[in-house]
Amino acid sequence: MKPNYKGNKQMTTHATVTILMDNDRVLLQRKTQGRFGEGKWNGPGGKLKPGETPEECAVREVMEETGLRVRDIQLHGALKHYFGDVDEPTWVVYQFAATDYQGNPKEGEEGELRWFPVDQIPYEEMWQDDEHWLPLLLEGKRFEGEFYFNEDATELLDYSIREK
Repeated sequence: MKPNYKGNKQMTTHATVTILMDNDRVLLQRKTQGRFGEGKWNGPGGKLKPGETPEECAVREVMEETGLRVRDIQLHGALKHYFGDVDEPTWVVYQFAATDYQGNPKEGEEGELRWFPVDQIPYEEMWQDDEHWLPLLLEGKRFEGEFYFNEDATELLDYSIREK
């Protein structure tokens, strides 16, 4: 159930997250201190630039943050994230997966990269919503959802997620 917010307006940020998969492993990145999501593991990703499609953004962000060139990405869903007392989503994040890529991962300014076996994904060190959508992505499913956090995004208050 959606928390009963009074309603504050703001601009919605559109972004991507891409989960790179290699057999039974996923590539995650621990965001550097001072970056949005600092200290949390997540797939590489970032904000869409003006005029950029989510697919173009996902390919660009993976290259910038990992040095990998993805050749085939699959959109699995879009998630709306609400941070605090807002009417519109704070973020809309497009969730992609990729298994076809070139190169070797190279860490950059965004953070440490590490391959995790799918049965050892560090959910306790990730955004609280990841445990709800990432298993669906790993199963190849499509989904959409809404996640309601407190204002500083430290606590997931409520959510809904649906397979498409």
